[in-house]
Amino acid sequence: MNPIIQVLQTNNIAEDQIKGIFAELTTNPLMAMNTIAGLGIPQEQLQPVMMQVMTNPGLIKEAVEELGLDVEAMEKAKQAFKQGQ
Repeated sequence: MNPIIQVLQTNNIAEDQIKGIFAELTTNPLMAMNTIAGLGIPQEQLQPVMMQVMTNPGLIKEAVEELGLDVEAMEKAKQAFKQGQ
């Protein structure tokens, strides 16, 4: 299991909310980080996972695929977001 999903599930985050977080991570990572920080997950659990994501951004794509979300649609949204900046 993806370590990001595992931490979220361990902290009783609902699957719908997890999917929303990953949709947000692919379109607006900074806002998603604020969302994740607001979930009340203890820093000692969250920090190692965020370090993994920073060193291996592919973890986000893996998690998106694991959750059954549309990776291609998320990539398009991410590109549209970048162009709008």
